[in-house]
Amino acid sequence: MNTNNGFDAKTEEIDEFVSKLQRLAKANNWIEPHLFDLHGVKRGLRNNDGTGVLVGLTQIGDVHGYDVKDGIKIPEQGRLHYRGVDVVDIIRGCEADNRFGFEEVCFLLLFGKLPTEDELESFNKILSENRRMPEGFFEDMILKAPSPNIMNKMARCVLASYSYDHNNPDDNSMAAVLSRSIDLIAKFPAYMAYSYQTKKHYYEDESLHIHLPQDGQSTAESILYMIRPDSEFTREEAEILDLSLILHAEHGGGNNSTFATRVVTSTGTDIYSAIAAGIGSLKGPKHGGANLKVAEMIRNIKENVPNYDDEGALADYLVKILNKEAFDGAGLIYGMGHAVYTLSDPRSELLKEKAEKLAEKKGLQREYKLLETIENLSPELFSKVKGNSKELSANVDFYSGFVYEMLGIPADLYTPLFAIARVPGWCAHAMEELISGSRIIRPAYKTINQISEYKPLSER
Repeated sequence: MNTNNGFDAKTEEIDEFVSKLQRLAKANNWIEPHLFDLHGVKRGLRNNDGTGVLVGLTQIGDVHGYDVKDGIKIPEQGRLHYRGVDVVDIIRGCEADNRFGFEEVCFLLLFGKLPTEDELESFNKILSENRRMPEGFFEDMILKAPSPNIMNKMARCVLASYSYDHNNPDDNSMAAVLSRSIDLIAKFPAYMAYSYQTKKHYYEDESLHIHLPQDGQSTAESILYMIRPDSEFTREEAEILDLSLILHAEHGGGNNSTFATRVVTSTGTDIYSAIAAGIGSLKGPKHGGANLKVAEMIRNIKENVPNYDDEGALADYLVKILNKEAFDGAGLIYGMGHAVYTLSDPRSELLKEKAEKLAEKKGLQREYKLLETIENLSPELFSKVKGNSKELSANVDFYSGFVYEMLGIPADLYTPLFAIARVPGWCAHAMEELISGSRIIRPAYKTINQISEYKPLSER
C-alpha cells in the first residue's frame, strides 16, 4: 500500500497516476528565480541589502544590529530592548536581587512598564492561580489524541481553549484579550509538559507522569517540576532556564512568528487563532526549530570528527558542511548568523556566559570548547567558501540547545520552550495590532502566468 500520497491503492496504474500528479504539482508551482528580480520582488520581505522591508511600527521590542548611513549598512554590536529597556539591564537587575525575571518581563511586555513590587507580586499570584487546566481538558484534549510533535499539540491546546472559554471567546475588547493573554501565558507550561508526557507514554511506552502546577512557583520552576518524573530540580537550574525564557520572550515585530501573529490578528479573529498561528510559524526549522538543528549538527560533527579538539580537522569538516557535502546538505552552519544582528547577538553572549559555568560544573568543558571553536572558525570559513563578507556571529540558538542538554531537557522540548517564552511577546503584539493596526495586512503578489482559455472536458 502506498501510504505516502494519500491514495489507498496497490496497482501500478494508480501509482503512476499519482507520480504524474506529483510532477504536475511541482512543475506548475515552480517560478524561475530571475523573475523575482525582474519584477522587483522583495523576497522574504527583505531588501537587497538583507534588511527587512518596513511594514509597521511597534513600541514593544527593538532589535538593533546595524546602522545605515548614506545607504550603507554598518555592522554594530547587537542590542535588544523590551519596551525601551535593555534586556541586559533586566537580567542584571534580577541577578542582583536573586530573583526570577521572566514574570517581570511578561508584565513589561503586556503593560509597557516595569512593575512595582506590589504589582509584580499580584501578577505572579494571578499567573499561579491560572496555571491549571479546566476540568476535563487534559483527558479530552491531550491524553486522547497524542502527537509525535509537541508544537502541534500545543497549537491544538490553544485552539481547544476557545471551546473552554465561556465568556464570548470572539470578544476582542482590550479587557478580554488581556485576560486571555495572561491565561495563555500561565497555561503554556502545562500544555507543553502534559503533551510531552503523553507522547512519551503512547509513543515510547514510558510511564505517564502528570504533576500539577504548584502555587508560588515561577514559570521556570513550574516547567522543571512538571517535565521531570521526580519533579526535582535545583535553584541554579531554574535560574538558567529563567534566563533563557527572558532572552526568548520578544524579538520585535518582524520575526516570522510574531509577524504571523500580527497578520492573523489584523483580520479581527480571536486571540486563540492568532497565537496558534504563531506556534505554527515557530515550529519551522528556519525559525524556532533552529536550536534542534544546531544540536543535530553538533552530534553529526562528533560522529565524523572524533578528535574535534583538532582545529584543522574540525575546520575541514565545517568546510564540507558549507559545501553541502556533509550533515544535511543545506550548506549551513546552524546557529551562526542572523537576519538583524551582525557583530554580536546579546542573547547568545548571555547564554554563552551561563553555558561555560554550567559546563565546568558538569564536566563538559570539552563539549563547550567545541561550540566555542566552531563559533570562532565559522566567520572566516564562511567568507572563504561562500565568497561573502557578511558579518557572522553566533545567534541565540547556537548555545541554547547545549544549555538545555546540560539541564537534562529532552530535545522534544527545545522549540516548545521557545513558544512558552515567546507567548507574552506574541500577545503584546496582538494587542498592539488590535489597538493601532486598524487595517488588515495584505501585501501584493504579482501573477506571472499567461491567460489561457477554458476547454470543455471533452476537448482536453
